[in-house]
Amino acid sequence: MWLIAAVFFFIPQGLAVAELSSRFPKEGGIYFWTKRALGEGHGFLCGWCYWINNVLYYPNLLISAAVIATFIFGKSESGLSDSWAYVLPMTLGALWIAVLINIVGVGTGKWLQNAGSVGTYVPGLILILLGAYGAMTAPAATELSLATLKPDLNNLPALNLLASIAFAFAGLELASTMGDEVENPRRNLPRSIFISAPLIAIAYVLGTAAVLWRLPNKDVNVVSGFLQAIKAGADKISPMLGWVAALCAAFYTIGNLGSVGAWLIGPARVAFVIGLDRYFPKAFGAVHPRWHTPVMAIISQGLCAMVLTLTPFLELLVYIGFSLTLFSVLSVGSLFVFRHTRPGWQRLRPVDFAWPVIPAAYIVMGLVMMIYGVFLHPIAALTAFATVGAGALVYHFGVKPRK
Repeated sequence: MWLIAAVFFFIPQGLAVAELSSRFPKEGGIYFWTKRALGEGHGFLCGWCYWINNVLYYPNLLISAAVIATFIFGKSESGLSDSWAYVLPMTLGALWIAVLINIVGVGTGKWLQNAGSVGTYVPGLILILLGAYGAMTAPAATELSLATLKPDLNNLPALNLLASIAFAFAGLELASTMGDEVENPRRNLPRSIFISAPLIAIAYVLGTAAVLWRLPNKDVNVVSGFLQAIKAGADKISPMLGWVAALCAAFYTIGNLGSVGAWLIGPARVAFVIGLDRYFPKAFGAVHPRWHTPVMAIISQGLCAMVLTLTPFLELLVYIGFSLTLFSVLSVGSLFVFRHTRPGWQRLRPVDFAWPVIPAAYIVMGLVMMIYGVFLHPIAALTAFATVGAGALVYHFGVKPRK
């Protein structure tokens, strides 16, 4: 399933984003590309759904970090992760730490993102190494054969898995939302994609294989499964290595905090540019006089995420996000329009071979997400449609004549 999503979603996404970010390294990224190719209405809806989708993402990311943090102190089996007296303060505290750090500026906020990347890759590397050691010394805990590895696409749970994997692979466009603030963006934005994309794919595919080698798939916890596998692998080597899982939990908690910082600062630039284009209130297009950051855009995301964290429908937020991710096809639609209507685009470099695979793959994967939401989570799907409708209303009433 990871390989299917990589070939038909992740690789086309990377090629499209690399091409667009090198040609149009502008603030707002995906919003700017879509607006330029398909017009302001399409651009606004794309930016609106991208912004809302990411706001929905913060609560689940931070709650999972709070759950994982219980492993640090050996409290994973104590029931602490089920206590809102613990989870809620941890989640809201981490959220506002990330908000405040990013308000102070990119020069400060980048250290949170850098720490987050280290906190993500270190546990991933340890997991893969333990999986490799297990492959050389012990049989697989999960049956791995051609029959068991072959995806079953005839049932909706399989579609759920494919949608989840595609959702995990989304995000290569994030850095381009800060195109005007990146040094030499025409070179560095595509370079960042070509460096990071293989590492991301390897970490996901080999990490999943390592978990399944160490644990029976029926025993894997949806949130902390990778830590279960790390603990099992370390214990197999020596009981003295029980601290490895706690260390990885600490790194992963930092990694999630860094992820929230990154997903705060990028979409805030989309809201900032929409504010400059007068569809959001004027305050969204203002920057702090000292730190030069879009304060209102960042704070509004924090406030929305805080309210969503307090709702009893957190699980639905993920599936609403799946549905809204469908609008990422517009960024590839932008490339498709440019490819056939702009002089000089007939000689696209790395994406020539991919036509018409790029738009088709994106659309199919997006429809998978939407179908899953409609059939298994109708409330989430209806909410997603309502969100798009609300965006259309904001656009309609937000249009103001230029001076």
